[in-house]
Amino acid sequence: MTLMVTLQIQNLNLSFGERDILSDVSFTLDGHSRAALAGANGCGKTTLLKVVTGQIAADSMTLSKTKGICISYLPQSDIVLPDKTVYDIAEEGYERFRLLHEEAERLRGELDEANYEAKLGRVNEIEEKLEEVAYERRRGRIEQILQGLGFHRGDFTRPAREFSGGYQMRIALSRILVEDPDILLLDEPTNYLDIEAIVWLKAYLKAFDGGLMLVSHDVDFLDDTVDTVYELFKGRLTRYSGNYTSYLRQREAQIEELKRRWEAQQDEIEKTERFIERFRYKATKARQVQSRVTALEKMERIEIPEHLRKLSFSFPPAPHSGNDVLIVEHLAKAYGEHVIFRDLSFIVRKGERLAIAGRNGTGKSTLLRLMAGVDADHGGTIRDGAGLRRGYYAQESEKTLDPANTVLQEVESIADTRDIPRLRKLLGSFLFQGDDVDKRVSVLSGGEKSRLALLKILLHPANLLLLDEPTNHLDINAKDMLLEAVKAYDGTVVFVSHDTHFIKNLATRILYLSDDDQPVFFEGDYDYFEYKLEEKEKAYISKAEPGRREAKVSATAIDHRAQKERRNLAQKLKKEADATLATVASLEDRIRDIDSQMALPEVYSDGARISTLVKDKESLEAQVEELNEKWFELSTQLEELGDD
Repeated sequence: MTLMVTLQIQNLNLSFGERDILSDVSFTLDGHSRAALAGANGCGKTTLLKVVTGQIAADSMTLSKTKGICISYLPQSDIVLPDKTVYDIAEEGYERFRLLHEEAERLRGELDEANYEAKLGRVNEIEEKLEEVAYERRRGRIEQILQGLGFHRGDFTRPAREFSGGYQMRIALSRILVEDPDILLLDEPTNYLDIEAIVWLKAYLKAFDGGLMLVSHDVDFLDDTVDTVYELFKGRLTRYSGNYTSYLRQREAQIEELKRRWEAQQDEIEKTERFIERFRYKATKARQVQSRVTALEKMERIEIPEHLRKLSFSFPPAPHSGNDVLIVEHLAKAYGEHVIFRDLSFIVRKGERLAIAGRNGTGKSTLLRLMAGVDADHGGTIRDGAGLRRGYYAQESEKTLDPANTVLQEVESIADTRDIPRLRKLLGSFLFQGDDVDKRVSVLSGGEKSRLALLKILLHPANLLLLDEPTNHLDINAKDMLLEAVKAYDGTVVFVSHDTHFIKNLATRILYLSDDDQPVFFEGDYDYFEYKLEEKEKAYISKAEPGRREAKVSATAIDHRAQKERRNLAQKLKKEADATLATVASLEDRIRDIDSQMALPEVYSDGARISTLVKDKESLEAQVEELNEKWFELSTQLEELGDD
């Protein structure tokens, strides 16, 4: 891959009707960029990525990019895959290299025709590129990427249409990673990944040898993969150096200053409005009233970015429960011949925060449904502890909402009478403010529906919360609000999540479910769990590919970056060595030409001319000696790299 690639966007403007979506946006990505694109839901992040990739036309912009640059984009939804197998779709990532391979084959057949040297040079150039991307060894790399994203070898030959929407997104992601682009644009890539695939993808992106811009609501994922944050607010883009946590720290100071200015402006607005209301109908004050009305209309209102507003709410106090909240004994569950659990036993203790992790399809949501009592079709027993009162949030909880209700009507329908006075305040904590409470459920976004469904669960006191992917569709600020509330909750929590930040900051114990091993408990410390998970992934790849030489790079990272850098350096050194030898040959030809001239009678009898030729020859010989030393050093470096 050529690292000296550049994508530059300047003065990008885009409006939908009278609304400015993007205003004078400028930024640059190169082969070393590691950037996050931050901003509230609906602020235009996805639109910006689509403009960059040409899927949406800007009203105006200046775009500059390196010739031949490859830019790959993974949207967060609306993926349409061809009617092919999983492996064949992933292999499409090599399409541009397949075309190069065909070009080289065609040129080889034309070498006996005109332009021999030009064609041979092009063939050599293509061969170097194909070797750099391991084209002839592509199958191994494709299989590693597919396995890293959670596919078994038996899945490779299955048609993509047989997989769920989430796994189709993974197939699309595998194709993009296989493509190995110069610039990679990812919009919420972790939305449909389980924690194992997220751990793998994070390591892959850290090793990725190209530029990266991504949108994500996983703080840990961002912190581990980016060193720059671009914030999109009110259509304008601002750059911050550092990872996402660093960006939040920088913005916190700015937000405090913004709050002070906002409060001062609100006081000014209130005083002005009181004056207008008081003297609106007094003729003697008409000019002053109109002046203040005009001032209010022209005033540029200060706004605090929604994705950075500090939100808070708290759970109702948990009713008293016994120390053993829930007892699971010899649990067995199967769907036909597909066994989920054979003999699972454990106890959920009071105050515990138990995270359930594992690849998709290993039974995480099933276990939560069984613990919630929603599914009673199982073997073994699940016994309630003393005084148990459950609160259960399922992934599909938003489907329980009535689309015809307003937001306020939806919570009023299940609230106790004593809760009615505080409903608006609670809705405000969940970002339903002002007129938002009168919106119909049918027009809410996925994130808004998730927040509303979660609020409904919280309206009733419980001492055991069972939460299945509660952070899905929530932005980072809403996730932090939920995290702080759950941490402060005095009851017991069992939750399924693929958000590493959420698990790391909440779990006191982790239950890891696997489709080929017995369930395993990890006590506390997410970092230790992640380390063990990486070790398991390495073993998984080794077991899945018996007889193959162990890869130089771990299966969790597929760190071909070091190998590519070595190949790139070797190719650079070889080209430089070859060029040095060619220069030496040219200089030696010139020396031989001088010797021929000096042998001529008319020359050696001319003292002045001989003196000039001798000096020229000495200069050329000194250059040859210097270049020979350079060639020797280059050859030594090539030998150290193991180049043939």
